[in-house]
Amino acid sequence: MRTRRDLEGRLAGIDRRGYPAYKSLRGVYDLGAFELSVDRVQGDPFAAPSALSVHVPAARAGFAPELYATPERCTALEDLLVRRFAAEARRASYAVRGSGKSGLIATSAPGPEVLPRSACEAGEAGVLMRLEMGFPAHGRTVDARGLARMLFELLPACVERALICDEACRREARAAMELADDQAAVRAELERRGLVAFVADGSVLPRASGVSSRPLEGAVPFRAPERLAVELDLPHRGRVRGMGLPRGITLIVGGGFHGKSTLLKALQEGVYNHVAGDGRELVITEASAMKLRAEDGRAVHAVDISPFIGDLPDGRDTRAFSTEDASGSTSQAAATVEALEAGARTLLIDEDTSATNFMVRDALMEAVVAPDREPITPFAERVRGLWKRFGVSCVLVMGSSGAFFPVADCVVQMDGYHALDVTERVRAICRERGVGAAEGDASGAGDGRAALHAPERRMELPGLAFRRDGRGRGPKVRAHGLDGFSVGSGEADLRLVEQLVDAEQVAALAQMVRVLGEERALDGSRGLAEAVGELYRRLERDGWQLLSPYGDTGCGLALPRPQELCCALNRFRVM
Repeated sequence: MRTRRDLEGRLAGIDRRGYPAYKSLRGVYDLGAFELSVDRVQGDPFAAPSALSVHVPAARAGFAPELYATPERCTALEDLLVRRFAAEARRASYAVRGSGKSGLIATSAPGPEVLPRSACEAGEAGVLMRLEMGFPAHGRTVDARGLARMLFELLPACVERALICDEACRREARAAMELADDQAAVRAELERRGLVAFVADGSVLPRASGVSSRPLEGAVPFRAPERLAVELDLPHRGRVRGMGLPRGITLIVGGGFHGKSTLLKALQEGVYNHVAGDGRELVITEASAMKLRAEDGRAVHAVDISPFIGDLPDGRDTRAFSTEDASGSTSQAAATVEALEAGARTLLIDEDTSATNFMVRDALMEAVVAPDREPITPFAERVRGLWKRFGVSCVLVMGSSGAFFPVADCVVQMDGYHALDVTERVRAICRERGVGAAEGDASGAGDGRAALHAPERRMELPGLAFRRDGRGRGPKVRAHGLDGFSVGSGEADLRLVEQLVDAEQVAALAQMVRVLGEERALDGSRGLAEAVGELYRRLERDGWQLLSPYGDTGCGLALPRPQELCCALNRFRVM
């Protein structure tokens, strides 16, 4: 392995040369306290920053094995180290000036969610931190002295302050470990107690604004209504009280601006763990829950939507429905069936983002438009069958229609951000008015029920979208924040896939689709869930390198759930 002296010599040899001379620095160097790997060098100071990594041996890093003894603890430790290093990097960034991105030092910048990220790997071998640097230049001339300062002064200071376990870091790491243990314990209790979600008393659900993930100052802390209150014994926090939402059909009702959608948003993001101080640390939702909504204009590929939409006037077969421009109702029907295919055991729905004609149909409309002239069977007539026959729970926000009251197992009213259990009141009102469940609902999902447990749908990714160019290079991959991504000549619009919370998840999805496409893993001969499951098993075995087309794993990827990969594949279309 090369040494610091070798690196100093190389820097001296390229000073004031053209920017491409930086490429000679690629390799691994022993800098004493850590190993530095220069993995990829940018082509010019205005291009994407260079990719580097530092490896701190376990003896030097000093983290106790208990801190990474379980997958949950390991992810929590890695998340903490990324946050610490990112903070130090921000302080050191641009201390060296120059053209373009000169002087940049950065790594991933996590939000409140704790996600596995390619930026950091911690374990028995020590700590590996991946980062980006803008190699400094004046114009397009190498500034070797500036880079020497970055590599020998600024970077070691970041490593020392962020990745070496001093007493302050030890306290933070232990707190993160204990929170991860408690969150894992809540998830285990959900399964054991037959709950779909838990919201701890004292949780702060509102956010500072629609574009901020910070908790709202002065917000009403959540408190569970008595009938829905459960107490959990957690390994570190001890006994914790909160609202346990039972499996089945739960309605969240109330007036406008009283907190219905705020609660549902907390539940949909409760599939992820959150950091301390977020306010939603103990808002935990069972891991497979999926938020559904209408998506006018999305692509749909051979989905059996016949449980919800029957014979169409144009004669199209809804048992294998395809379109490049779905309506609100057909998109939501497709999303429902796709969610079940992806293994969702809980569906989360807000009427504000749903197609009205998919959700409900009142008696007056039925009197005007005869049932045999309406191909849509409303979700209100299917939801009970989903639960009774297939064990799929549903949490719905409703503020304008009482159509779901007769089929609800639990009704929570949000009143000024206070949660009230009004289940018995709703049942009494339904009895007084002679309102019952829709006819035939108890027998299941109706005429189209077979589709909901049919053999797994097979999918084919068009091979032309993933063609290599004349130089043998794979398809270009571009991620567009949370909006979506493109791979080769195909693209996926993910703007309305609401449980994607980090742009790095979208970047990972793009690479996952590339791998599946290049390997022809979805060629029409196997089911979608089977291919997705196999990819996740390989990723667990082989690590982030599986998603690195040139073998140079860098920061910038965060692990999405298999459900979101299914969403991406279902929305992928060739342009």
